[in-house]
Amino acid sequence: MENNTQEPSEIHATSASPMRLTRRAFVITAAGACGAMALWSVHRSSFATVEANANNASPGPVTIVQFSANGKKSGKVTVPRTIKSDAEWKQLLSPISFEVTRHAGTERAFTGNTWNLHERGLYRCICCDTALFSSDTKFESGTGWPSFWEPIAPENIVETRDISFGMDRTGVSCRDCNAHLGHVFNDGPRPTGLRYCMNSAAMHFVKLA
Repeated sequence: MENNTQEPSEIHATSASPMRLTRRAFVITAAGACGAMALWSVHRSSFATVEANANNASPGPVTIVQFSANGKKSGKVTVPRTIKSDAEWKQLLSPISFEVTRHAGTERAFTGNTWNLHERGLYRCICCDTALFSSDTKFESGTGWPSFWEPIAPENIVETRDISFGMDRTGVSCRDCNAHLGHVFNDGPRPTGLRYCMNSAAMHFVKLA
């Protein structure tokens, strides 16, 4: 570790003039300030990554897989992307669902209404009703969030890199409305070895007909 004590030759002060930094000390100080600003900028931009992904979707049509009330796949359809303003979403969603889906928030563990649900059915997007997960792939992860080892159809979700909060994770969002759902990790059970750790507030549960 370097000794951070400055040598007297780098800073000069006299009783007749204020303290002055030498050229070397000024460069060191400026470099440190620039480094701090760069670090702050990286943190700030990475913090906004997920929120940007959750709100700035392209307006073009999307292709998703539809599922009937009895959980059967009914085929692919191409539909206009569901896009609303924040004001419109606030009228449709609860405060926690709005914060999670539209601003990439995270509900507190063990507080959602489906993390410990064991009934058979489909988990659909709270914003656009797209089918996301099935109870057939749900498992007890012990995390306090509903967890699944695969989505009901890979076409219905989007996975993006999330480097917010100094972590490198894979965010998961709805392909139709781009609602933030949660994250996927590589510590799940067989057969996929994946854990889709979702927010209850981002989905609503529908029992199989």
